[in-house]
Amino acid sequence: MSDLKKMYNTLSQDPFPADMTVRLGKQELTFKKRTWEIEGETKGLRYGENPDQPAALYELVSGGLEFDGVKFRGEGQGLVSALTEEHMLQAGKHPGKTNLTDVDNALNILQYLTAKPAAIILKHNNPCGASWSEKGVGTALRNAFQSDRIAAFGGAIIVNRPLTMEAVEIIDGAYFEVVAAPAFEEGTLEILKKRKNLRILQIPGIMDLDKLVGQPFLDIKSLMDGGMVLQFSFRNRILSAEDFIPAVAEKDGSSYTARTPTKGEADDLLFAWAVESGVTSNSVIFARDGVTTAIGTGEQDRVGCVELAVNKARTKYADLLAFEKFKMSIFELKLKAMKDEQAAADLAEIEKKAAEAKGGLIGSVLVSDGFFPFRDGVDLCMAQGITAIAQPGGSIRDHEVIQAVNESTPQVAMVFTGQRSFKH
Repeated sequence: MSDLKKMYNTLSQDPFPADMTVRLGKQELTFKKRTWEIEGETKGLRYGENPDQPAALYELVSGGLEFDGVKFRGEGQGLVSALTEEHMLQAGKHPGKTNLTDVDNALNILQYLTAKPAAIILKHNNPCGASWSEKGVGTALRNAFQSDRIAAFGGAIIVNRPLTMEAVEIIDGAYFEVVAAPAFEEGTLEILKKRKNLRILQIPGIMDLDKLVGQPFLDIKSLMDGGMVLQFSFRNRILSAEDFIPAVAEKDGSSYTARTPTKGEADDLLFAWAVESGVTSNSVIFARDGVTTAIGTGEQDRVGCVELAVNKARTKYADLLAFEKFKMSIFELKLKAMKDEQAAADLAEIEKKAAEAKGGLIGSVLVSDGFFPFRDGVDLCMAQGITAIAQPGGSIRDHEVIQAVNESTPQVAMVFTGQRSFKH
């Protein structure tokens, strides 16, 4: 094995202590470092964000916080930090920091999606596909996977209901790093464990995520100078479609009101806003029928974020067409097309279909984690065939944005969330 490959297979021995105490004023929190007995050895986190960064996972074991009458999440509510050997059904290469933070961010999203079976696939701490469906986790996982088959490679799968054989068929057909579920139906583990490097986690607390909603945790951002920023964690105020605020604005004595979403549109906006809570800002999410159709993340400008999501949607739509017809990815087809005339013609036809279908975005709704400062981003979204928008509202140009959706044919609906959902 080369030295370059070896670094990914080497355990980083962490120098961190077995326990940690944090005191805020007179309130105290006690943490215990999480380790596991794996293959006869005591092991902690494999490594941090990168192989040369030692890291440790700590679980809150005693104490609690309360500020301004708000009680924070505390001891006995552990999920990822409370994983024991019993919950690590297969350690695989045993988890590193990024594996567990992906699972954690999925739980952050799933706490708002407990009403239906749901599945999320994450990469680099962002969802690349998410879905919920009354038909079960198998359908939800298939939809989440097909919504971005490209990005899902090597991702983490998290579901909020016991994993079924239908779901396992999807997992067994591609490469994933982590699978986490509250339970596993009979026969599923035997198939999953054939992949020796797959980390399989059972987190029973997933079934009780709804009990955490509205209760913040202490969110800490460490600064490069050793300082820290403490904040209440984000708490989603949109817990039902009725929580959306009518999009109304006034300017120079005139009032502007957007169309109210239909029930189906409102349900999709509710779903997409829940997923938005786990997406790095600036971000936008397109969704249709309880499935993300495109996710734009981490862009500095909102128009650029929409453009990114649209371009990704067309690429992944073309990839689905290529895989369904030729059992190869769009990138493999492009490579073949460089030397094969028929492949070049097939590629041109697929790319034409993807453009005509606008990457599968037609009929989607859209949510934005921040308000639209200008109507250009909204115009670009509407050009993709969206039918409804949810955004925080509060821009001095809200009236222009409402004018934009009202000028659309057919008229696009819009509501405000009354809160921003930035995540850095």
